[in-house]
Amino acid sequence: MQITHARLTVNQMVQYQARLDATFAALSDVTRRGVLEQLWRADASVTDLAQRFRMTLTGMKKHVSILEQAGLVTTEKIGRVRTCRLGQRRLEEEAAWIEQHRQLWTARFDALDEIVEDLNRKEKANATSQRR
Repeated sequence: MQITHARLTVNQMVQYQARLDATFAALSDVTRRGVLEQLWRADASVTDLAQRFRMTLTGMKKHVSILEQAGLVTTEKIGRVRTCRLGQRRLEEEAAWIEQHRQLWTARFDALDEIVEDLNRKEKANATSQRR
């Protein structure tokens, strides 16, 4: 029973990491971020997006596919038109991951500030004692 639980925990962690990887990979491209901003305003066809971003239909389809795989965009084909809209994912896990690492780096920089301040105090104390 514990082995099964351990496997489930590992599997959930792998899925969590895969989700983060897919999201950050999707967001790493300026065009894909622009597509998300556009879709935030209004749904759009792949053709409209391709024209707006001055790229080929094939290129835009690849970008939309990556966003779709990450769950950030959904598409629906009606006739010959494929319409894109924002997906249901809310990026809460990604925001939590960023916040956790922001707190870590803030603590590290605060500790570094304390070390620098301590060194500055010691340097001033040494300079004052050498003048006497």
